[in-house]
Amino acid sequence: MSAPAAPPRPATRSTGRLVVLVSGGGSNLAALLAAHDGPDYPARVVGVVADRASAGGLEIARAAGVPTAVVAPGDFADRAGWDAALAEAVAVFRPDLVVSAGFMRILGAPVLERWPDRVVNTHPALLPSFPGAHAVRDALAFGAKVTGSTLHVVDAGVDTGPVIAQVAVVVEPGDDEASLHERIKVAERAMLVEWVGRVVGGGMRVEGRAVTVG
Repeated sequence: MSAPAAPPRPATRSTGRLVVLVSGGGSNLAALLAAHDGPDYPARVVGVVADRASAGGLEIARAAGVPTAVVAPGDFADRAGWDAALAEAVAVFRPDLVVSAGFMRILGAPVLERWPDRVVNTHPALLPSFPGAHAVRDALAFGAKVTGSTLHVVDAGVDTGPVIAQVAVVVEPGDDEASLHERIKVAERAMLVEWVGRVVGGGMRVEGRAVTVG
């Protein structure tokens, strides 16, 4: 009697292929690249896509031997053209999970519909508090005593997707935007590496606002 067929593996576990989207220096990308060299890490960065040719993350990727692509909004007549081109650039790498790591653009339907519940983003605040591009500055201006970082599923809103994981960072007396952001980045990198590994290794299910990993 033959053994029963194994259930299908979730798409996020199939081969652990990551595409990372970057706009800036690429510190989160560097953390993922360092992790993916470990023999037990279940994910691997197979491509990096940037929205500008000057993004420092591109050099980090190239130094690691990871293929890159640049899809600059200024090269397209309208937003729809850029959205479609970004989706095609990402698709070249056949990702299981798309990681927006310091990517300063809202992702449109061509990406979100092609990889439903498989696009994740890091944000330097404890969502739903302080969404948007100035989260660290806004937390300081509000007088928050604790902030941090959030890993969430990307949806069509601005930092509104279901939360996968969060890490808290205490606001210290005398903190300015730079010092607080640097501590958040340290915590964020560790969270990102851990939870991307969990998502790829165990799969992820999204039901409304609830996210189950593993």
